[in-house]
Amino acid sequence: MAARVGGMDKREFLKTSGVLVTGSMLSRVLGAEQQPAHRTNWAGNLTYSTDSLFTPASVEEVCRVVKDTAKLRALGTRHSFNSIADSKQNQISLKRLDQIAIDDKAHTVKVGAGITYGALSPYLDAHGYALHNLASLPHISVAGAIATATHGSGVHNGNLATAVNALEIVTADGKIIHLAREKDGEQFLASVVALGALGVVTSVTLNLQPTFQVAQSVYQNLSLDHLEHHFEEIFSSGYSVSLFTDWQNHQATQVWIKRRIVPGDQNKWEPEFFAAKLAAQKLHPLAGHPTESCTEQQGIPGPWYERLPHFRMNFTPSSGQELQTEYFVPFDRGYEAILAVEKLRDRITPHLFITELRTIAADDLWMSMAYTRASLAIHFTWKPEWLEVSKVLPLIEAQLEPFEARPHWGKLFTVAPARLQAQYAKLAEFKALLKQHDPEGKFRNEFLAGNLYVG
Repeated sequence: MAARVGGMDKREFLKTSGVLVTGSMLSRVLGAEQQPAHRTNWAGNLTYSTDSLFTPASVEEVCRVVKDTAKLRALGTRHSFNSIADSKQNQISLKRLDQIAIDDKAHTVKVGAGITYGALSPYLDAHGYALHNLASLPHISVAGAIATATHGSGVHNGNLATAVNALEIVTADGKIIHLAREKDGEQFLASVVALGALGVVTSVTLNLQPTFQVAQSVYQNLSLDHLEHHFEEIFSSGYSVSLFTDWQNHQATQVWIKRRIVPGDQNKWEPEFFAAKLAAQKLHPLAGHPTESCTEQQGIPGPWYERLPHFRMNFTPSSGQELQTEYFVPFDRGYEAILAVEKLRDRITPHLFITELRTIAADDLWMSMAYTRASLAIHFTWKPEWLEVSKVLPLIEAQLEPFEARPHWGKLFTVAPARLQAQYAKLAEFKALLKQHDPEGKFRNEFLAGNLYVG
């Protein structure tokens, strides 16, 4: 992990940690922006190591940038908490590639790599379509979420990348390749969740389904004892289900249940759910926080894109700076894993905002955290105290070692490279594909080198 994340004073945080290697002539030709201030990620815990940021307005310009730069990393909406998108040389933002094109015959949509789910979803709904899943935040870009297997929730719902039907990628030589699930088989499965290592994704084609309505309600204070014998039943009680806990008192303080409304559905919510009480008012996952940023609750039906995320597009969901960590464990051992983490509750809680427990269906994407394995995701939203959090993470990872936990690619972790690599059966083939398309390691940065190539 980069040493620049987490608890540091403001003066140190604002120092630049990289050098600009792109010459002024190349910058003028390719349109690199020399940023006047040091750029940070969404949470502010990471300062990027270069001030050279290309913002091409077309795929042709992307090809020129890629061909004429020696080292490059694609930058999305800056929601990764680690240095996966960092570069000491150059970054490229695709935010200006914002086209949306629906194919009614194929039931797909092709979007530019700069499109966010918040921009895409209302457009799809207005045309009668929906995506199968959304993350808790709609602010993230489609291409960036896919590259890191960002997920959403639901026992029958694959992560966001499982909706991908085709990809357009600019590889290290500046040439465009097109990959599709139907024609490219294993190469496609290797390339969807590619961690930005295969090339610069310029467009993504997603499978669509007819639009639908969702109603959401929250229950309070569910004893974790109920998970021992009703784990699958509880997490299957809605289209998407999230349990929030602070790890104290052996309970989930809140249970968010999102139900897909079907014709004839009376949309009835029982007053109790495994002895947890139906909330009488709208709640924020963090007790006492204002709720206007949260999506509607109390069983009020609404469009899929206004209920599947926890937070509304026009609001900043965070209460301030934060850090995030997430580990994926086998669904069928989820309760055991929860009990293992709970043993550390008094080490965890002082530095924690909240933990969220969610489920993700198994998929066939080589570098996905849910590859061939239905999963429980144990998510930690930490206070911005990296020094303290960095000491707790190895303890959590040790507790989860028997469960072969896979950390989220875009969040903070300290798992040893050898152990991380052992969790991905197709890693050798994945690296062979990278060597084929990027023989000089143009898209390889310190994060990838340290986690995928160090023994």
